[in-house]
Amino acid sequence: MLSVQTPDQYQRLLQCSCLILWLAISPLGLADIRFNGYWMIDEYHEQYPEQRAISEAFNLRVQSQVEPIPTHPDAIKIMVVYPGLQVSDYWRRSVAALTKRLDLIGINYVLDSQFTKPGTDLNLQSKLIGNAFHDTPDYLIFTLDAIKHKKLIERVMSQGKTKIILQNITTPLKSFGNNQPFLYVGFDHATGTQLLVKEYQSRFPSGANYAILFGTQGYVSKIRGGVFESQMNATVNYQLRDSYYVNFNRNMAKEATLQLIQNHLENDEFKLDFIYAASTDIALGAIDALQQHDLKEQVIVNGWGGGSNELASIKNKVLDFTVMRMNDDNGVAMAEAIALDLSGRASQVPTIYSGSFRLIQQGIDPEQLQRFEKRAFRYSNETP
Repeated sequence: MLSVQTPDQYQRLLQCSCLILWLAISPLGLADIRFNGYWMIDEYHEQYPEQRAISEAFNLRVQSQVEPIPTHPDAIKIMVVYPGLQVSDYWRRSVAALTKRLDLIGINYVLDSQFTKPGTDLNLQSKLIGNAFHDTPDYLIFTLDAIKHKKLIERVMSQGKTKIILQNITTPLKSFGNNQPFLYVGFDHATGTQLLVKEYQSRFPSGANYAILFGTQGYVSKIRGGVFESQMNATVNYQLRDSYYVNFNRNMAKEATLQLIQNHLENDEFKLDFIYAASTDIALGAIDALQQHDLKEQVIVNGWGGGSNELASIKNKVLDFTVMRMNDDNGVAMAEAIALDLSGRASQVPTIYSGSFRLIQQGIDPEQLQRFEKRAFRYSNETP
C-alpha cells in the first residue's frame, strides 16, 4: 500500500475499484521537498557554464539538415526500453524519428526496441535493463521514472561498455555526480507545465477550484504535478480540492474523475473549474467521465504533450488546450549525439537536450497548427 502524508497529514485515503490513491496536496515548498535530488536545467548550466554553449550549438545541429558521416564499419547495437504501451504516441514517434535520422546520417545499426506499460511493468523494465548488462549494447535508451532503476543504470554505466541515454528526463540526478549518463533528452516537464500554469491563470484570473490527476509516484508526476501545485498554490485564490494517482492509465483516470464528480457535484453543479491532467491518457480518461455525466462543457481539461490523439481532441472541441512538444526533435537529438560520438566528437554532445513546446488550444488557426504538426512530426509521420 502506498503511504501518504499531507501538510498536516493528508486528510483521507480513499480507494475505489480501479483507483490507487487519493491525496490532498499541501502548499509547502514542493520545489525544495521534491526536486532536491535533481539539477533543474538552469541550475545545471550555472554549475557547469560550459554546457550552455555546447547545448546551443547542439540544438542548431538538431534543427539543421542532415550531415552524413563516414560509414562506420561495424553495426552498432542500440537497445531501447520505453513505456510505450499507452495512448500517447510520443514513444513510438521517438523510435521512428531516431531510426530515420540514423538512416539519413548513414549509421549502420541494429535496434532492439522493447515497449512496456507505464508505471506497472517495473519488474519487466528492470529485467530488460538487466539484459543490457549482459548483452552490452553500445547504447541503451531508457526513461528513469522509477528511482528503483537507478542502481541498474549505475551498474550498466560502471561497465564502461554501454552509453546510457535517459529519455523523457532533462534534470540530471545529483547523486550521479560527475559520472552522468551520456545524454538526458526530452522536453523539460517544468517548462511545459509552466506554460499550462500561465494558461489556467489567464483563463481564471480571479482564482479557481481544481483537481490534479497525477500519473505514477515517480519522476514525471513529481515534476509535472509538483511544479503545477507549487505555482498555483503560490496564489491563494487557487484551491486544490482533490488529487489522485492514476498510473498514466486512461481507465483509472476515468474512475478517478467519476469519484471527483461524486465528491464535488452539488445540486447538478460541479464545484471544480478545471482538472489538471499530467498526460494524454489521463486527459482522455477525465474527458470520458465528464462526457458520461454531460459535464465537459463546465470543466476545463488540459492535455500534456500534443500528440495525435490530443490534437484530434482539440480539433473536435473536446480537449481545451495542451502543450505540444516538437516531438521528433528528441529522436533527432539522440541520433545526432550517437553520430558525434562515433565521429570522435563526444565533447560536442551536451549533458541535456530539451526540445521546445507550443501552446495549442481550441480555435487555433488550422494552417498554423498544420505547420506545427509538420515540424513536430517531420520524420515520424513519414510512411516507411
